[in-house]
Amino acid sequence: MHRRPSGKPHIHLLSRLLAIQKRQGHLSEKSLRKLSKNTGISLTHISEVASFYSHLSLKPRGKHVIRVCDSPSCYLRGSENILKVFQKKLGIKPGQTTQDGLFTLELSSCIGLCDKAPAALLDGVPQTNLTKKKIEKIIEECR
Repeated sequence: MHRRPSGKPHIHLLSRLLAIQKRQGHLSEKSLRKLSKNTGISLTHISEVASFYSHLSLKPRGKHVIRVCDSPSCYLRGSENILKVFQKKLGIKPGQTTQDGLFTLELSSCIGLCDKAPAALLDGVPQTNLTKKKIEKIIEECR
């Protein structure tokens, strides 16, 4: 087990990774190496953090990221059917990106909107009480 070096660079590592991802759409190997060089944090540690958090992506994603909540509460209120609608309308499965690069579909653990389930995040913005009609409108507005 390796130890983190002492010092403050680790305090802001997650926020730096999020900022890079916001600019680039994902965390490339090149950007992780550059961050390691600039902060003195080992590339191994940075890669471990980047791969641990589900909101961080090491591969390119679509312009719009849809994260469907599959927590027990959302599941009991229809998230499985909502996921099927997204899959059918977009022609992709969770973890995939549309060929035009416009949408990436992902699953998410609880997003804290159990009272408004089924729910999803569209580019980090909550979409609640989802129905087939609402999903069609969301997709149409993003195109």
